[in-house]
Amino acid sequence: MRRKPVELLVAEGGHGEGGELRRSLGLWQLTMISIGATLGTGIFVVLGEAVPDAGPAVVVSFIIAGLTALFSALSYAELAGTIPVAGSSYSYAYATMGELVAWVCGWCLLLEYGVSVAAVAVGWGQYIDELLHGTLGVTLPQALSAPPGDGGLFNVPALLVVVLAMAFLLGGARESARANTVMVAVKVVALLLFCAVAATGVRAGNYQPFMPLGMAGVSAAGATLFFSYIGFDAASTAGEEAKDPQRDLPRAILLSLVLVTALYCLVAAVAVGATPWQHFEGSEAALSGILHSVTGQGFWPTLLAFGAVVAIASVVLTVLYGQTRILFAMSRDGLVPSVFSKVDPRSGSPRANTVIVSAFCGLLAAAVPLGRLADATSIGTLFAFGLVNVAVIVLRRTRPDMRRTFRVPLSPLFPLAGLGLCLWMMFSLDAVTWQVFGLWMAVGAVVYFGYGMRRSRLRTAPDGTAAAAGPKSASTEE
Repeated sequence: MRRKPVELLVAEGGHGEGGELRRSLGLWQLTMISIGATLGTGIFVVLGEAVPDAGPAVVVSFIIAGLTALFSALSYAELAGTIPVAGSSYSYAYATMGELVAWVCGWCLLLEYGVSVAAVAVGWGQYIDELLHGTLGVTLPQALSAPPGDGGLFNVPALLVVVLAMAFLLGGARESARANTVMVAVKVVALLLFCAVAATGVRAGNYQPFMPLGMAGVSAAGATLFFSYIGFDAASTAGEEAKDPQRDLPRAILLSLVLVTALYCLVAAVAVGATPWQHFEGSEAALSGILHSVTGQGFWPTLLAFGAVVAIASVVLTVLYGQTRILFAMSRDGLVPSVFSKVDPRSGSPRANTVIVSAFCGLLAAAVPLGRLADATSIGTLFAFGLVNVAVIVLRRTRPDMRRTFRVPLSPLFPLAGLGLCLWMMFSLDAVTWQVFGLWMAVGAVVYFGYGMRRSRLRTAPDGTAAAAGPKSASTEE
């Protein structure tokens, strides 16, 4: 139950084994990291699942999902400005609820980031096939574009996109941020281009009836669409590489959520206006199909496929970045091996960490059918979001005097609402997802009690440091 004082968390910011992370990211780059991690496969494939439930009112569903995400985003914004460190919700839990809860949160984040990188990389391969078919008239052989169990031998494109992301990350945070900014610009332009072209086919009659399945359908679609917003917290993992984290992190988190919501609603409004809502049933590439039906040409769907390839590559890059920084923070605390916190003094990045994580995620994507394991990323994410909402309430009570560059309005009402919505969505997931999550938590318990608890820096530090950073300080805070 030992807690790590906020002052110690902040003082350690940027420090690793053999070097320090470089503070090179401003508000623009941080915002692009959040958008890069959020705006990807969701908007390119999610309409085919959500529109049959909501009809033209899918725009309202996007707004509902965005408001749901906003409650947790407000909590993230307050804590990111108060505790600007690399560990995101793991570090927030360590400072407020103790080491065991922090470990559980960090273990959930490893599931969220690691498996989602692999799942998104698999989706990248599918769009590469579509792009090759549209430009060269060829497709990759099944043996090289799917893992064993899904009809192939090895998913080469999935491994390739992870290796490309790793190459950018090894160059340092600034170089990775520049590459991500370019990719975000490409995918935003691609979606705006879709809106401009598809708008020529908009018919007023397609918006009627606006809510064919009633509010129940709109709510069901909103629950599905919530997962299109997962990733807005990626900026909080950059707390130790931001130039002015206390000012810029809260702004980046909230700004990215607003921009993504606006773009989602614009794309959805044009899409349902250009195609009758009944035609979305079973469509996995709804946007490409709309462009083809509106223009009758293959050029525009191919161009959109290029945008999707860039969009998904951006998601892989930013989510892989978040994964390495969370492991960096956990390693510095002694809960995972020290190799993950070693910093290359030349690039200012955790090179060994990046290579190990990239190799694991790349091989997972290329050789393992993810199946239900990918669904477990949702429950892990929601669990971490819920803990962040609790952490805001706890820190307000235990450290009311701390400087906060952003404060959640109407606390504790808004954090409690965020917690309640996360729990509601967790319990709406199926039994198999809960079983996978329970198995992952059991493995995490073995790792923590067998390794992390014994090697925790708060436990093994010399007496002077332990006195300042250990249970005694925690009890003083309480």
